[in-house]
Amino acid sequence: MRELNSSELSFVSGAGDGCSGGSGNDIGGVTNSGSFGDDLVNIYEGVVQAVSHVIERVAAAWSS
Repeated sequence: MRELNSSELSFVSGAGDGCSGGSGNDIGGVTNSGSFGDDLVNIYEGVVQAVSHVIERVAAAWSS
């Protein structure tokens, strides 16, 4: 088995040859992971609120 050269090493480590130090890593189109985490929490909270609303409406329909 041979050792990897520097070009191959950056490719398999995920950096690639075009990685710029200023913009951060691009993971599935996400470059700002902190903001992405906040977005996921907000999406989750929105889904919980929507499901809660539906459950409330169904319960109200059954009780009347």
